[in-house]
Amino acid sequence: MTDHVILVDTNDNAVGTMEKLQAHQEGVLHRAFSVLLFNSSGELLLQQRAFDKYHSGGLWTNTCCSHPLPGEDTIQASRRRLMEEMGIDMQPEFAYKFIYKTPLDQNLIEHELDHVFIGKFDGAPRINEREVADWKFTSMNWLREDVLKNPNNYTTWFRLILEHKNLQLAGV
Repeated sequence: MTDHVILVDTNDNAVGTMEKLQAHQEGVLHRAFSVLLFNSSGELLLQQRAFDKYHSGGLWTNTCCSHPLPGEDTIQASRRRLMEEMGIDMQPEFAYKFIYKTPLDQNLIEHELDHVFIGKFDGAPRINEREVADWKFTSMNWLREDVLKNPNNYTTWFRLILEHKNLQLAGV
């Protein structure tokens, strides 16, 4: 893992770069994004992270998530990773951003300024099995109930996104 992340201040101004694993070991604030795609029935496309990911392996999460590369716009990065992880070529729309910090497995710390994107997609993804173990569409009602019953089956950032007032204001 030699990818670098963009370090940011709390106003989302870039202040440097750092190797991705080091940023997660030290819990340094960095830029990230999360994509949520809904079908025409209002169901959310979830992915199960590959079991051998460096953290949160096997957990269910939003459609796609990652970090923009140094010099890469967050909007462009969301489209790139959506294609790399899910085989979906589209540009989701920016919804909101938020900061969170939480411990992860493997003694890592996630401290991100997360840009959340939303889009519409009807169809079946073509998953990259190095990144994604499985996928499914699910209703938001079922999902919110299952997250309450089985929170450890889901990534921390995804649980925060589901609770965020701006997602609810967007009608999701």
